Amino acid sequence: MKKLIFSFLLLSGCLGTAKLMAQYESEVMEGEFGISVGAAHYFGDLNPRARLNRPKPAVGIFIRKQFSNYVALRISGHYAKVGYSDIYNSNEFEKRRNLSFNSNIFELAVQGDFNFFKFIPSDPYHRFTPYLTLGVGIFNFDPYAFYRGQKVFLRPLGTEGQGTAAYPDRKPYSTVALCMPFGMGAKYAINPRMNLGVEVAYRFTSTDYLDDVSKTYVGSDKFPPNADATPSVAQRLQDRSYETGELIGIEGRQRGLPKQKDQYVIAELTLSFNLTSYRCPTAD
Repeated sequence: MKKLIFSFLLLSGCLGTAKLMAQYESEVMEGEFGISVGAAHYFGDLNPRARLNRPKPAVGIFIRKQFSNYVALRISGHYAKVGYSDIYNSNEFEKRRNLSFNSNIFELAVQGDFNFFKFIPSDPYHRFTPYLTLGVGIFNFDPYAFYRGQKVFLRPLGTEGQGTAAYPDRKPYSTVALCMPFGMGAKYAINPRMNLGVEVAYRFTSTDYLDDVSKTYVGSDKFPPNADATPSVAQRLQDRSYETGELIGIEGRQRGLPKQKDQYVIAELTLSFNLTSYRCPTAD
């Protein structure tokens, strides 16, 4: 009799577990939509040693289509602010160079996300996964600096001789460039409908002018003075070493690092809402 009762209880437990697992797997994760908030940081000619000391705000929105419990495709949009100044550098030449910039970034990207673990928000055993992300995007930027308390956009000034007869090979750079996000993240389903996550993704870019610095000085004589013979804003901002001592911006002297493209990174917290459907479970 005891064996019969035990067998009945065991069968009931197995059937209950199977029913519960079928319920979990019948709820199919179709995707997510969400928001993010975090910080962005720039790396480039003014920050060649990749120091993380001047983060600026970043926010984003995204929608993610789940193709399986492991693979998803994401479309995201970000706004971020980046900037840096030579005053934060310890190298003597960089401190004497005394350049600075800020820029707003508007980014649109498509990324593939690859989960390490099966992710099923309704299943308490599969609510967490780290993931890799890789993609391609496009972003808009427009560097500016402050001169005598006024915000001045740098691209129209041609600070490295862009658009001048003396340097016909230096064309004005585009304020639209490509980026390639690559990073890691992790997410956790706090309930079957909502997820919390964290992500850090590095952006390789196709431009070296995110900071308006790339090649060499062209000399102050390439920037005509104002009508009253005072130095123009372009002349003042192409070489700001006069604020730290004698001028260093002689023609041909290195101003930036032309062989290295600029980059930026975004670290963010995410909140997403699940999009689900129901169907008969299939083998994964």
